Amino acid sequence: MMATQRDYYEILGVERTAAGKEIAAAYRKLAVKYHPDKNPGDEEAIARFKECSEAFEVLNDPDKRSRYDRFGHAGLNGRGGAAHFTDVEDIFSAFGDIFGDLFGARARSARRVRKGRDVRCEVSLTLKEAAEGVHKTVQFQRHETCKSCDGSGAAPGSKKQSCSYCGGRGQVIQQAGIVRMQTTCPACHGEGVLIATPCRACRGVGAVLKKVEAEVDIPAGVDSGMQIRMTGQGEPSPNGGPPGDCYCVVSVLPHALFEREGQHLICRIPITYSQAVLGAKLEIPTLAGRSELEVPPGTQSGEVFRIRGQGVPDPRATGVGDLLVQVTIEVPKRVTVEEEELLRQLADLEHKNVAPARKGFFDKVKEYFTQDEAD
Repeated sequence: MMATQRDYYEILGVERTAAGKEIAAAYRKLAVKYHPDKNPGDEEAIARFKECSEAFEVLNDPDKRSRYDRFGHAGLNGRGGAAHFTDVEDIFSAFGDIFGDLFGARARSARRVRKGRDVRCEVSLTLKEAAEGVHKTVQFQRHETCKSCDGSGAAPGSKKQSCSYCGGRGQVIQQAGIVRMQTTCPACHGEGVLIATPCRACRGVGAVLKKVEAEVDIPAGVDSGMQIRMTGQGEPSPNGGPPGDCYCVVSVLPHALFEREGQHLICRIPITYSQAVLGAKLEIPTLAGRSELEVPPGTQSGEVFRIRGQGVPDPRATGVGDLLVQVTIEVPKRVTVEEEELLRQLADLEHKNVAPARKGFFDKVKEYFTQDEAD
């Protein structure tokens, strides 16, 4: 989910300007080469088979290909994106009708049972929740079995009828010369049956859209953009297969005191000139509560101090990041009379030239006229 993905055009070995027929031909060649039946027990071949099938699934779809060309893999996140095949049977189900007997009987049998579509939801977390992990209730929409027709799509009292176009097989044979191609029946879309009288509640779909709630455990250390998979919480299968999954996309809210950089947290704290010169013990915030930081004498503005183990854990590995405290010397815009006097004494000791003390406006006016009269 978070690994770097290869370019789909590179996987199929085609140019970005390749036409649909060229993409299909490249995929067919790779599918034959890495077909599981030709490479029994070869996990690498199966991985390549899934990879090229995912690339073809995107580049063969004009809408998905357009989004991929514009935004890369990021344009395919969420619902309506790449299929991310987890099982070779899903591939046989998806593409068996495109390449006829390329996938053999496995494709025809697998086509009968398909996994439901995946859905997406979003969850917003505070930085503390993201760092420590949290249990959340999320809401999203998905289709559920229509209670009126029990998912059949047919109106109560009616039944589905065998498709006369394909004879109930769900597949039709097309032949042009010596080329023989088996494709999905255009009348029943591979189901083998037709609904004469659709259910009014679901309009023959067999499912209705509903808002649902689900519980999700967010692991410690997640960051914005990460996805948590909730298995089986997606759309129901259209033909008795397993339901899809729901991908919960994490968004971490900004924090008033901390910035995040991977596993590390950054906190910027202002200190006075005297604290920087003489050193000081500061009370600083951490996600766990209050802590202390020893600032040594002679600290420079912008200097960074590392407090180990006070950052954020990595959900993919062990260990916790650090808190990086950056101090900046704050120059006051106004000082008291006493502070100004002491600073001028310090400047004299350092033999530094400083601006003279400011005079009031009327003092300046009086001095101006006095000098003018003297002239």
